[in-house]
Order: sequence, then structure tokens, then C-alpha cells
Amino acid sequence: MAIRVAHIGTGNVGRLALTQLITDPRFELTAVWVSSEPKVGRDAAELAGVDAWSGVTATNDWETLLASWPDCAVYCAMGDNRTPEAFKDCQRLLAAGINVVGSAPGLLQYPWQLMPDKYIARVEDAAQQGNSSIFITGVDPGFANDLIPFALAGTCQSIEQVRCMEIADYATYDGAIVMFDVMGFGKPLDDIPILLQPGVLSIAWGTSIRQLAAGLGIEIDDITESYEREPAPEAFDIAAGHVEKGTVAAMRFQICGMVDGHPAIVIEHVTRLREDLRPDWPQPAQPGGSYRVQITGEPSYTVDICPSSRKGDHNHAAIVAAAGRIVNAIPAVVTAPPGIRTTLDLPLVTGNGVYAPGGTRSSTAERLR
Repeated sequence: MAIRVAHIGTGNVGRLALTQLITDPRFELTAVWVSSEPKVGRDAAELAGVDAWSGVTATNDWETLLASWPDCAVYCAMGDNRTPEAFKDCQRLLAAGINVVGSAPGLLQYPWQLMPDKYIARVEDAAQQGNSSIFITGVDPGFANDLIPFALAGTCQSIEQVRCMEIADYATYDGAIVMFDVMGFGKPLDDIPILLQPGVLSIAWGTSIRQLAAGLGIEIDDITESYEREPAPEAFDIAAGHVEKGTVAAMRFQICGMVDGHPAIVIEHVTRLREDLRPDWPQPAQPGGSYRVQITGEPSYTVDICPSSRKGDHNHAAIVAAAGRIVNAIPAVVTAPPGIRTTLDLPLVTGNGVYAPGGTRSSTAERLR
């Protein structure tokens, strides 16, 4: 029997997650919630860009979504600039007996030692009330700095450091809020965006550091953060908008989980808007961008993950990966014990059910026509 799933949010990740929910026969779409008034009343397949008709029209009414009685909700609403609202949304779903998988709120990837206990307790209480579970994930923070390093670490006899890197050109990423307001691209160098406010990096990627530490069985003494930025040498345009000369056009930041003064776990991002900026910074393993996991130990590893797609570039491929990780986790989350679930306690999500010769689900699309 198909798992009944409601979907919330049709932005960059949400639209691609919705595509899979419509075309994957393991799931039955019950409702789609949108925040944009022009999307209300449109068919879910149209919003997802699927050449089919789903019979589910978008709504901005929560009661309508709840009344569709889903087993699970895919929560892909914006969380970066509305964290309190995202927490309330998820608590409401959990208390109603609806399991949740999604991309936000990011803190719930691994909130312990990062969030005050009283806020964690509110989520856990809602989950117990509804006998439901929640799993928040993505790429980075997400499987590139939990699932993959754990798989490698499981082959080591000793480990001195785990370093997870994203090295990417974001020029084709079209999320204006994330690019300009959250990350501060196209802003003056003396402007401090949301991401670089003191402590935000340590919280945002502290979920990955704390989860890695828990899996490795080590105690983190402190989490440190640092960043540097590079101005645009001249004005140019990117997918999200315009970047003036002298404003931020490249950024490098690092978050370190310290043990006895040693950076035991490191998360590093190198983000450019043009590939010619700061050639001295680390370079991706493929044009455009890649992820890298480096383990220093016995044995040591350097593993590059190079996402690609037949439907877009490296940025599109990474978003597809985030959506796929979310949707493919649904069966495990639905059967999991109530509460906040993480990569450490969920079974391995193997991609069971996604095999499609030629990379399409034409039979499902035909069924929906």
C-alpha cells in the first residue's frame, strides 16, 4: 500500500521533492501546501514541472492539509529566515500524528548540545503526543557530512581528523533570499549577513559536528568558526540577481569541533560566484563544484563526490540529491519510534524502489495523465 504523503513548500528543494512524490508509486500525494497566493489552486504536477495531472491542487490552508490524513509530511518550507515558524509547523504536524521528513528546521538534524533542552522537549513532546517521528536532512548539512563520513570512518583503525568540504560555484543557484539575505553575496564587505552573525555558523553546522562526534564517540570541548570574503573585481549578473563591483563575490568559512585544542572535526565551505575568484582557495574535483570528505587516520581517505544531472548543472544536481535523501527516507521515518530521528538511529536508506531504466518513471507519468 502506498504511503500517504502531504507536501509543504515548493521552492528549490520542495519542487524537486514534489516531483518524486508524484512520480514514485511508493507514495500517494494527499495535499500540497504553498505560501505563494498565485500557486493556490494549481495542480501539484504543474508546480513540480511534471508532464502529468495529479488531481491534487495546492492550498494555503493548514486545516485542509491536516484533513487529508497523510501518514507523513515532507516539510520543505523556508527555514533559514523563519526558524521559529518552522519549529511550530513541525510540532503541529507531529502532534497531529503526522510523521515529518524535510529540509527544515535545520537544527533538528541533531539538536542536542546546540538547542536549549526546553525547545527540544517541545518537539519530543509533540512527537510522543502524536506517536510520530521527524527526520531533517539534506546535502550539507546533511548526508555529505554525516552518512558518507560515517561509512568511511567505519573502516578506520584510528582517526585524527574528519574534514567535510563543499567547494562550489553558486552563480547558477537562483534562491535570492539564501544568496543575498542569508549568505550576503552582492552586499558590501562591512555588511554582516545572517549566516555570518556571531555563532550562526557554529549552530548551523554544529548539527553535523555534534552528530559526527557522537558517532565517533568523542567529546567536543568547543566549536570555533572563521570566515573570509572576496569582493567582485567588476559588476556581473548571476541567476539570483546582480552583483556590484566591490561587493561580496566569494566566501570561505570553516567550523571546527575542538578536542584538547585540536580540530578533530572540520566543516569547510568554499563558495564562489565566478570560478576565477581566489584561485588559491581549494578547487572542486569537477567544474562547478563538488563535495569532499577527508579523513586523516589509518587509513586516510580523500573522497570527492561530484554530483551531476541530465536536467541541470552541479547546483541542480545537489538539490536533487537533497530532495532524494528526504523522500527516500519516508518509509524508514514512518516506521521509526516517535521522536527526533537522525542518521545515527535510522536504518540505512538504500534507494529501495527508485530503480528506473533510462532514468525516467514514464509508466507512472502515464498513469497520472
